[in-house]
Amino acid sequence: MKPMKFVLTGLVVTLFLIINLNAYAYNRIVVLAPAAGDILKKLDVADRVVGVTKHMRGFKNAKKVGSHIRPNIEIISSLKPDLIIISSVRFFNKNLQNHIKAKIYKYNPYTLSQILSAIQQMGKMFNKEKRADELIVKLKAELKRVKKLKRKPKVVFEIMQIPYIVAGKRNIINDIIEKAGGINIVNVNKKHVRYSYEKVLAAKPEIYLYQVGPMNKNPVPPQKREYLKDLKAKFIKIDERSFSRPNTKSFDNVLKLNKIFMEY
Repeated sequence: MKPMKFVLTGLVVTLFLIINLNAYAYNRIVVLAPAAGDILKKLDVADRVVGVTKHMRGFKNAKKVGSHIRPNIEIISSLKPDLIIISSVRFFNKNLQNHIKAKIYKYNPYTLSQILSAIQQMGKMFNKEKRADELIVKLKAELKRVKKLKRKPKVVFEIMQIPYIVAGKRNIINDIIEKAGGINIVNVNKKHVRYSYEKVLAAKPEIYLYQVGPMNKNPVPPQKREYLKDLKAKFIKIDERSFSRPNTKSFDNVLKLNKIFMEY
């Protein structure tokens, strides 16, 4: 019976180590994808974040590491992260990755379904599966509150005034618009699309959404611009930080747009 006792003891120790390794995996996180910050908070792992981009809020103990476009490698390296969450390899390529021994996780969803998948993946990464599952159930329930419209309004979403850029099909805004019951007039398979006022006027959108934030600072209200003065549309200002980042707030924004469409 003694050999069996030793086997069981060894099994218990192994399981203990596995559980603890999982529980404490990724204790030092650097976030270069600002949109992911909201999910980290919802999964209750914000205290593990040691570095964030300069425009991220709510991580008071984390150090600023530059922007997601120009991250400071020296600062990131000094933080000794075991996980770096990026939005694109364009701004954090293999050459930069080789300077830091950390796992790289890319977070760049452009549909609500992809956001749910990312939440599930992060839940496993941080040993927060139960919390992730609860969050997914809650977000799916929000979508069930969307009211069906009698007619789909045509919508355009302005990313930047100068140069003039609008949201394309690979932007989370597109899926938010569609789930809310609208139609994005920009049928281009890109995230950001260089566009023209002539095309907007020709499409005759009924709802004109324009964001204000880091990417579109102090834009002239569209209805006051010479090229758009004849556009018969409802113009609505949107907060870039709360609307254009793909995370749990995207589900709230579906309901907000749905209400706007209903009122229109």
